[in-house]
Formats: sequence, C-alpha cells, structure tokens
Amino acid sequence: MKKISVRAANGNYQVLCGRGVLQELARIASRAGQDGAVFAISSPRVWRHWGARVERLLAGAHHATILIDDAETAKNLSTVERACRDLVRAGADRRSLIVAVGGGVVGDVAGFIAASYARGIGVIHVPTTVVAQVDSAIGGKTGVNLPEGKNLVGAFYPPKGVVADPAFLSSLPPREFRSGIYEIIKYGVIGDAKLFRFLEERLEKVLRRERAALTFVIERSIAQKARVVSEDEHESGLREILNFGHTFAHALESVTRYQMYLHGEAVGWGMIAAARLAVEKGMLSPGDEERIAKVIACAGLLPTWPLIPPAKIIAAMQADKKTRAGRLRFVLPERIGAVRCGVEADEDILVRVLRECTVVAVSTDTRASRGK
Repeated sequence: MKKISVRAANGNYQVLCGRGVLQELARIASRAGQDGAVFAISSPRVWRHWGARVERLLAGAHHATILIDDAETAKNLSTVERACRDLVRAGADRRSLIVAVGGGVVGDVAGFIAASYARGIGVIHVPTTVVAQVDSAIGGKTGVNLPEGKNLVGAFYPPKGVVADPAFLSSLPPREFRSGIYEIIKYGVIGDAKLFRFLEERLEKVLRRERAALTFVIERSIAQKARVVSEDEHESGLREILNFGHTFAHALESVTRYQMYLHGEAVGWGMIAAARLAVEKGMLSPGDEERIAKVIACAGLLPTWPLIPPAKIIAAMQADKKTRAGRLRFVLPERIGAVRCGVEADEDILVRVLRECTVVAVSTDTRASRGK
C-alpha cells in the first residue's frame, strides 16, 4: 500500500493506492470525523460487482445506497436533483458522509452533491476505473455538464480521502480499461518522461493488466496529479497542464452529444490534435509528435474522428472554461515531459489541424479494415 498526500485548503487528505487498500475504507470513513450515517452513491453496474463487499466493510455505518446512471449523458443537474432528494428521503443530514463508488461520472456527480447538500458534507472517493483512479477522483474537481458544454457547473471540493485499489479494474471491459490508458499517457507527456518511456517499452504489459506494470503506471500518475493539485488547487496556474488534450476532447464530446466517445478516447484524439497544433506553431518537433501519436495508437484503435465541420467544433471549444475574452487557450507540448499553458491559436490554423485529424482518422480506419 502506498500513501500519497494531497494538500487542500479545506484539509489535507491521502490517496491510498495498491492492491487490497479497499480494506482501509472503514478506517478512513471513521476518521472523516463526522460520526453520521454513511450513504453510498454508485451505479447499478458497479454496485452489482462491488456493493456487497463495500457494505460489509462499512458495516453498521452504511445507511443507504443511491444508484445513478453513470453514462456521460446522465451527468447533469437532473441527476443531481434526483440523488439529493433520495438523500433527503433516506434521512441524510449535515453530519452524513458520502462514499462514491464508481468511475468518473459517479465521482464528479457525487462530489458535487457532497459540496452542495446541506451546504457541504464529507465525501470519500472509491474510484473503480483507470480514469477515476489516476485523475478525476483526485484534486477536488466536481461538476456536471450542460447542453452548452462539459463540466460548466461544479465546485472545487476536496474529499476526505481516496481509496484507489487496482483490484477494481479486473471487472472493467477492455474498452473502458483502454480509455483510462490515454489519461496515463497524458501524464507522461505533460511532466514525466520516464513514465512515457515506460509506456513506449512496456505498454503491452499494462494492457494485459500485469500487476507490476499496472501498479507502476497508476502510482506514478497519482503521484503527479497529487503534486500538481497540491501546488495549485483551484487551477490558477500549474494545474492547467492537466488539461493537455482536453480543449479538443471536451468539444468532441459535446458535438457528438456524449454518445460517441468514452472520455479517455476523446482525450486520446485531443492529444493527437494538440500535438499537431504544437508542430504547426513550431513548438514541438515532428519526431516527438510521432512518438505521442504512436503510443496513443498502440493503446488501441480510437473511435473515428466525427464528420463534423471544423467551424462547429471550434464553436464548441468557445464554451471551454479555459477560454479568456473569447480567445481559445491551449496546453501544448514543447517536448516529451514538458508543456506550455495558455497558448492561443488563430482560427485558420485550428481549421487546418482539425482537417488533418479527419485525414488521420480516415487513414487509420482504412489500415484497420485491411488488417481484418
């Protein structure tokens, strides 16, 4: 078991990572210090796999379970309202504690509920996907989507603790598992060249879920996320580097109505587009762009790039939280292990990059078809 500390204005907390750390859940819940009833928030699919075990660990403290849809299309204010009303009916008060058991959608929604219900109650995250374990469960970002864009309503609200047990990943379907690998690749590009080289050399072992390789990349990613959010909790500076690929990704999710991509897959395309933009702006060498694209390709075939006009994708980007005074700002790589924040790009260069992504997608699909 590894303990990684995260600093937060409302109280520091620990991320426990390693196989078997779920056994620590009851201890963390008791140390949350509220002495109230515990309410689990999960999804039907996750609770079917893991609910009985979580209930046993929480024993008498567990009061009720609220199940929500964990599809990205259900990550909205309607889901928040329904869950909050369920909490009221189940008797939750200001001393209650939420234990969020699930992937990124469950964690984001449950975290926002915790930040809002009774003006703030405690939450512990038990992430069950790769994306959630290495990224979304850490750092206190919570929120839901609007039709106009992703994560536009939310709050910074740190948890009381995070329990990241790789055992949860054994039940993940292959596509969902691969989706999380793209977020791990992101960590290599933005600040950990050693992690990136490990992925270049041993990605097959990670994809086979070999214990040592998977533990290494998860712990390495968590440590980097914890370092960044400890230095910049509210995304006023350094934390922006975590958005590498996400301006493009959020737009892709939005224009396809959250029905075409898993989040990590959209990030995979977003990183390809961001690396291409960095080359176009003279910031990144073509060699490093090729290395980034190759690792992403080795993680698995991405869903195709949407046949949507570049202007519509650019319009969706304008709703991104990183836009300033109508100017799009990107996180772009300068080399493997280093990125620059706040890079602006004119519309003509963005149109060119988006059209090139369409060409890459068609080329990739053609090669995949020939390989069948």
